[in-house]
Amino acid sequence: MTTEDVLKAAAVGEGADWEFKKAKGGFPGSFWETYCAFGNSEGGTIVLGVSEANGNAVVEGLELVQARQHEKTIWDTVNNRQKVNVNLLTDPSQVQVLPFGAVYLVSVSVPSANRTQRPVHIGATPFGNTYRRRAEGDYRVDDLSVRRMLADADPIPADHRILQHFGLDDLDKPSLTQYRQRFRSAKGDHAWLAMDDKELLSKLGGWRTDRASGKDGLTLAGLLMFGKDQAIRDPEAAPQYYVDFREKLDAATRWTDRIHPDGTFEANLFQFYQRVWPKLSEGLKQPFQLEGDMRKDESPAHESLREAFVNALIHADYGAKGGIVIERYPDKYEFSNPGVLLVSLEQFRAGGVSECRNKSLQQMFQMIGGGERAGSGVDKIRTGWRTRHWRTPLITRSFEPDRIKLNLPMISLVPESTLKHLNVLFGPRISSLAAAQLQALATAEIEGSVSNVRLQELVKEHPSDITRLLQNLCEDGLLLSDNRRRWTTYRLPDKGVDNMPDKGGDNQPPGSPVALGVEKLIGADVMPDKGADMPDKGEPVPDSPRRRTRISPEATKAQILGLCKGRYLTAKELAQHIGKNDRYLSNNFIYPLVREGLLRPLFPGSKRKDQAYTTATT
Repeated sequence: MTTEDVLKAAAVGEGADWEFKKAKGGFPGSFWETYCAFGNSEGGTIVLGVSEANGNAVVEGLELVQARQHEKTIWDTVNNRQKVNVNLLTDPSQVQVLPFGAVYLVSVSVPSANRTQRPVHIGATPFGNTYRRRAEGDYRVDDLSVRRMLADADPIPADHRILQHFGLDDLDKPSLTQYRQRFRSAKGDHAWLAMDDKELLSKLGGWRTDRASGKDGLTLAGLLMFGKDQAIRDPEAAPQYYVDFREKLDAATRWTDRIHPDGTFEANLFQFYQRVWPKLSEGLKQPFQLEGDMRKDESPAHESLREAFVNALIHADYGAKGGIVIERYPDKYEFSNPGVLLVSLEQFRAGGVSECRNKSLQQMFQMIGGGERAGSGVDKIRTGWRTRHWRTPLITRSFEPDRIKLNLPMISLVPESTLKHLNVLFGPRISSLAAAQLQALATAEIEGSVSNVRLQELVKEHPSDITRLLQNLCEDGLLLSDNRRRWTTYRLPDKGVDNMPDKGGDNQPPGSPVALGVEKLIGADVMPDKGADMPDKGEPVPDSPRRRTRISPEATKAQILGLCKGRYLTAKELAQHIGKNDRYLSNNFIYPLVREGLLRPLFPGSKRKDQAYTTATT
């Protein structure tokens, strides 16, 4: 971590992975709430010596003595189990005192806790003292979610639990028979197939002996996979259990097909899988392929689809609310299951790290040809989908109740219909765009919006280059930004470049901070240097032919101040709104308003093309 890293982050503002705290008047008590929130989320950096209010960051810094005192407080407290239950700061480099001119900052890099360390909480009890990070705030976790974290932290997988007073009579005999048939089809004459049901279940993890107590019995995995519906939902087993497949191929119909526990079959996981998989796979066209002299009936896309389906079943938290929902649409598949990811989102996207909530269920599906074990499942999903040139699968998470949703779009990266629509909006300009720019516009058209994070999954550019790319598209009028800084999303203008709606509008109330003035980072004066950093004054340029009506200078000033209230606008954007030449506005109105202290530049003392302005009172 460097001072430059901190300043760049401060220029964007607080977000899911950055928190700024003043700390000049003493060590901030809220530090440990943020520490816990980062640990229970995706990790992040806490910086002491930077205050943030109303979206503006001010680097005030700390005296060296105070910075060292704060550093010692962090190390003393993080090892005090009466204050926090786990020390995530295992490397001295995670806490740094950084010089900033004559003052100092304290940077603390908090990693994401692993599943056995969660919940990270303040004090002796996790209930009421556990926090998660959402956007730019720390939120207390409800008791139900804390209990689910505690269950995930148990080194014994959730589905290994031995169910007292349950036995073979609670299993659906036809399900076991049909499973054996699929097992033989996938693995041939496997040695386990010669065993009786109890022995086979023991090998699969459906029956277990507790070595400590000597007790044995049916496990939760065995009941979920092969059990009778009523037994599965018993209060002592999985009362929240519910599986639901919904086929929605006709927009005028609520669903064209549905498979759920309706009393017509024993709705265990194996029967659900048997019934749903054919419905899912028929949505994928299979080109004729030969493997040797045998016809190959499945493509890599089929393998991706099966992996996504099985993942939803084996990673679900069967003690949580909500159930498993599988949906098939004409142009996509959606898999939704209760629970949180047991690895960080970064690890999940990278692949190669395997953390399965229900390891016995995972083995049961593996033995019939479903599910990867070595952490390559995510890679298989992406790779198989890519063979059809479809858009990258998208994972989203929601909390309280905790759910994971995986979307597999059957839409090409840039469909022909999307190109036609973009041509209608923007005309021949589309043909001059780079591939990544076109992908950004296509994503905004197909998915309703685009963000830096989503575009990282679709193009190879660096995140900082993607930010610049999206900003340039905004400057050119091809995208509109919601100006949420680190969480900014972008959408297409409703009517193209020549008829763009007003930025901000009802979504940007007066006074709402929508961008960060960099001068606030160092407490700089609002007034820029009157030298080479200011463009030369020129003669007034006649009004734009689009608007011939003359208005007084005072009215133009008032119009500029009104447009810039609560948001940042460039000279080009102001010129578009007012109907005058941007250089004319800059020389005769914008620069004088800056010198008067009525406008504040986003980049003081700079001749940047993307210079933007807001009223100094925001």
